[in-house]
Amino acid sequence: MSEERILAKECSEGKDKAREELYRRYSARLLSLCLRYSDSRAEAEDCMHDAFVRILESIRKYKYNGEGSLYSWMARVTINHCFDSARKRRRIRASMARLEDLPEQMEPQEDGGEEKRAESVPPERLRQMVEELPEAYRTVFKLYAVDGMSHKEIGKLLKIKERTSSSNYYRARQILERKVREYYESIR
Repeated sequence: MSEERILAKECSEGKDKAREELYRRYSARLLSLCLRYSDSRAEAEDCMHDAFVRILESIRKYKYNGEGSLYSWMARVTINHCFDSARKRRRIRASMARLEDLPEQMEPQEDGGEEKRAESVPPERLRQMVEELPEAYRTVFKLYAVDGMSHKEIGKLLKIKERTSSSNYYRARQILERKVREYYESIR
């Protein structure tokens, strides 16, 4: 039996040493995940601790699917908790894009050079550009581009339509492309 599977089993049996080990192994990674979706470190720490309580309460539901599946499951629980918290504060829903404002067809960029230009932007400046996005766009952008979730998964998580997720991602990319273009022009 794998180490992850044993650890999860012992946690579900209420063994304190296993729970401490689970926290020791994964808390830093989960905190890093929470920091992406929180406005402050304190909020991220609260979110991570609350998510960890949820993890321990529901670890019996975890199904082993190979090495790394325990963290993946914990990350989903944590992300869900982050968004449940944000939803309660009504931040995300208030800034979601309206579908009626979207064009029927989204056109691709003309020159396709924005991705190449983005590579020339220092990583810290690029992260800052992402953080400057409106919250709804930033959230969807991170979930899609960083965490690799599909628009369907994002829609379920945020309780929005799949098309809204797609449009928010599209708009986030448009804003980032403009910012990258401006940055590129400023260093010429």
